[in-house]
Amino acid sequence: MEAGVGMPSSGLSERRKELLKEYEGYKSQGLKLDMSRGKPGSDQLDLSMALFNNIENLISEDGIDCRNYGALDGICEAKRFFASIFNLSEDEIFIGGNSSLNLMYDLISKAFIHGLNGFEKPWGKLEKVKFLCPSPGYDRHFAITEHFGVEMITIPMTAEGPDMDMVEEMVSKDSDIKGIWCIPMYSNPTGITYSDNVVRRLAAMETAAEDFIIIWDNAYAFHHLYDTPDTLLDLIGECRRAGHPNRTYMFSSTSKITFPGAGISMMASSPENIACLKKQIAIQTIGFNKINQLLHVRFLKDAEQLKAHMKKHAEILRPKFEAVLDILDRNLAGKNIAHWHKPRGGYFISLNVMKGCARRVVELAKAAGVILTPAGATFPYRNDPDDTNIRIAPTYPPLHELKKAIEILCVCVELAALERLV
Repeated sequence: MEAGVGMPSSGLSERRKELLKEYEGYKSQGLKLDMSRGKPGSDQLDLSMALFNNIENLISEDGIDCRNYGALDGICEAKRFFASIFNLSEDEIFIGGNSSLNLMYDLISKAFIHGLNGFEKPWGKLEKVKFLCPSPGYDRHFAITEHFGVEMITIPMTAEGPDMDMVEEMVSKDSDIKGIWCIPMYSNPTGITYSDNVVRRLAAMETAAEDFIIIWDNAYAFHHLYDTPDTLLDLIGECRRAGHPNRTYMFSSTSKITFPGAGISMMASSPENIACLKKQIAIQTIGFNKINQLLHVRFLKDAEQLKAHMKKHAEILRPKFEAVLDILDRNLAGKNIAHWHKPRGGYFISLNVMKGCARRVVELAKAAGVILTPAGATFPYRNDPDDTNIRIAPTYPPLHELKKAIEILCVCVELAALERLV
């Protein structure tokens, strides 16, 4: 994207002097504003404190004493809760601890060491394993596959999801491609929700690898900012209808619904896949925290109660997102140096600055006291080929701090662009 079109170089130099004066003013304030991770704020965490009100009786409805061993795949109330909100059956669900990321790591580990349901051999015995990585994407996904030595292939994101023409062509020809990472709703960081067409194509596509899997990280399924939310087609059902019932492993959790450090997580797949995983998981644990499962289900209750709870989150988060977008619009719109997506949910705003400037913007912001996610983090191997993408995480800072941080960010975006132009 070209910048400064139509402005003479003398005008650019004068504008740079103005911005440098403003920037030095911010630096002199000794600010410490952290927007590096997408964490809930304390006011969001306070919404779930009533979770601890029902702690006297810790017996599940089918008579399990949740203080004791047992119930490897979760208590029946927890499985029924997730089954109802995702339109699944209880035998398609496994309940884990507080982290869905841990379940994803564990799945990849099992795929490498022992193999999953339907595998001819574990991936660890293969010469090469490749994964498709829609980008910009989630840095912790990429860290997992990099940790296991997987060759990661960047797939561009479109307004409807990953570039499916590229995905279909690659998976049809290369049997080394064993999977794809997906955050299908309010994607991290773009905020894009996959279209019905993309979901159906993922379910139906023919793959050269018989053990190809889709890791469907549905982390933001209920994190709407508005009363007219995006909708997402059910991939597990679409895979079943397309004749690939074992293709998908879906993950979700209450990490940003209740407490990130003490929520409950879920993995869903075909009954055959879940049965196979239960046999493997039974070797490593007798069961996860059933007390926490019970307290969560009693607090969240059902789909309607969950919806009401998430509206409270939205009332806290919506002003923050709108403040960021308003400041970006006011300071950067029309200058041809940046563009951004306006998400309707999730936890992030994806900002694309002028080509070759993202690392410099992050560097300038840090010197002024604003900590951002490192440039490049949203791509495999931390390599953004155009050095353009910056992930903005508006959720954690108080609103007044957030506004100041974004004002500083806008100055840094324009300064970095002018450094390249002048």
